[in-house]
Amino acid sequence: MCKILIFAGTTEGRKLSETLCAAGIRHTICVATEYGEIVLKEHPYAQVHMGRMDCAAIEQLIRRNRYEVVIDATHPYATAVTENIKTAVADDAKITYIRLKRETDLEADYEQVTCFKDHAACASALKKIDGNILLTTGSKELADYCADEQVKERLYVRVLPGIESIRLCMEQGIRGKHILALQGPFHTALNEALFEQYDIRCLVTKKSGAAGGWREKIAAAKNRNIPVYVIGQPQKEEGMSFQEVCKYLIPDYSADSAEKETDPCGMHITLVGIGMGKDTGMTVDAVAAIREADILLGAKRMIGPYTAKIEKKPYYLAEQIIPYLIEKGQGKVVILFSGDTGFYSGCKNLYPAMKKEIDTGKLHADITILPGISSVSCLAAAAGESYSDAEICSIHGIELPNLAARISRAEKTFLLMSGVSDVNALGHLLEEDRQYGLSSCKVIAGYQLTYPEERILELTPEECMELTKEGLYICLVKNPNPKGRYVTPHLRDTGFIREKVPMTKEEVRQVSICKLHLRSDSILYDIGSGTGSIAVEAALLSDDIAVYAVEQKENAVSLIQKNKDRYELDNIHILHTKAPDGLSDLPAPTHAFIGGSGGNLKEILDFLRSKNPRIRIVINAVSMETICEIHEILLSYGIADADLVQIQASRSGKIGQYHLMQAENPVWICAFSFEDV
Repeated sequence: MCKILIFAGTTEGRKLSETLCAAGIRHTICVATEYGEIVLKEHPYAQVHMGRMDCAAIEQLIRRNRYEVVIDATHPYATAVTENIKTAVADDAKITYIRLKRETDLEADYEQVTCFKDHAACASALKKIDGNILLTTGSKELADYCADEQVKERLYVRVLPGIESIRLCMEQGIRGKHILALQGPFHTALNEALFEQYDIRCLVTKKSGAAGGWREKIAAAKNRNIPVYVIGQPQKEEGMSFQEVCKYLIPDYSADSAEKETDPCGMHITLVGIGMGKDTGMTVDAVAAIREADILLGAKRMIGPYTAKIEKKPYYLAEQIIPYLIEKGQGKVVILFSGDTGFYSGCKNLYPAMKKEIDTGKLHADITILPGISSVSCLAAAAGESYSDAEICSIHGIELPNLAARISRAEKTFLLMSGVSDVNALGHLLEEDRQYGLSSCKVIAGYQLTYPEERILELTPEECMELTKEGLYICLVKNPNPKGRYVTPHLRDTGFIREKVPMTKEEVRQVSICKLHLRSDSILYDIGSGTGSIAVEAALLSDDIAVYAVEQKENAVSLIQKNKDRYELDNIHILHTKAPDGLSDLPAPTHAFIGGSGGNLKEILDFLRSKNPRIRIVINAVSMETICEIHEILLSYGIADADLVQIQASRSGKIGQYHLMQAENPVWICAFSFEDV
């Protein structure tokens, strides 16, 4: 496990990283600029974190990765950075802070050395001398030396060949041959050659120590007989020498140490939600994780803009990712997901699959999940809407049952889309719906959220149908007339197309459904469905109930389809077969209603019990023969929670001037569950 964090910025920091790599010690090294990352030698034991950080960001990085030792190898003059590092680790007694001091207390055997307390004082003194000036103090303090135009015209600035350094030079008006973008260390001869090439009459430097080329600068100036202006070190530095730091770290953290051997995690996996895709819309943790990744995985579109230290692969399925990770065995792996990891994300399936491999010992890793910003929260913010009181659905690559019904019940419905074709289909649904009257709904569509071409569109259903621009969409449907869901069976017998097919009557239907004890996610077999009245009533209770209406008679199958279409119920699936034939490939039922068995009652019950020994069953019987058959069959099973009732309903009917009760046939309702087998 990576337990050491190095804040570099000096030659000593890079040298320490190389030494730890040679000793087989994993560590993270932080550099402020892209150039700082480029000059590091790539190595599997060194993970690079690039970018400037304030105190809070440093503390977050340390806490997230649980580092034990923090090495401050920043430049002696970078006092603000050192203070941030110290503050970040101050409250955690478990973290060891080490200051890697550089060798700066070197005497200059040269009488033309003048020391100044700061850059401003040095810049002021430069006004009083003639000739060109070689400035080797870096790019950050250029403003002090460029404040006076007479001094700026004579400056030749030696800086690191990084974009940030050159940009700072350009901002201060230093251009062309006056910018010497070079990477040290510089030998005495090279320093002298630069003095000659640019006719340098004064050298400005920091007391940078042996690693910073102090001796070579002084020797070159002495050979050319030019003065040296030195920015003195603010205070005597305390800390450990390079040799002392190595002696402290290597015995305890080398690859051969007992502690290293007991580390069970060869790989550190981070599942990252990248939000809508633009890096400015990601969390700070997500950006940092991607930057530090040895290996980057995810859909091609997602990983495209980023780089990995070792490699990246367009893998996003568990069957691709897990064998790859098992083979790799170690490293910092980041897997990217669009949006939020907890919101309609592939993370839902990948995380438990990887945990299973870890638990069985096939994959040696730990896993962290970093959430992203979902498209719903992004659109809600853009539209000035809340989403805590909204229905949230996805039709991204899936067919969602009863979409019209879902929209009809909510004032606000957020819909995740696959593309413009889904927006077109939504427009058709709203415009053509007759059951719920959705044509008055308004649609707020978010197009390419967070990208430069982002648009928030307010559309009518007709305008949704006419949309042609392809891209990423999410929609908010605003319904001015939402209707609450019925929570009990409620349809009258007249609400069904019946013709001459037998139907479970209203009162019996309602009691039978109550006896089923359905839940919102039940899987119901309606065997001998007839007109489909039980199937329709059950499907209306929840959009997530899946109903399989099984019927052997062709004319009845046609009626079931008509009644299904009448109530726009996509969660009813019709099977034209004689039960139990043709049911083997269906999902296991949680509940079954048997309104007609076609003489196969025992075979049907045996089949249902084999599919789910804990299934809840309701059987309706009208004839004495059927009642006797049920009694005999149930004696051969272990029955639990049995509930046998007989119901007879009478309805009022008008004859002349009088309302008389007209009796319906009595019906036996037998409800039970099988005992555990």
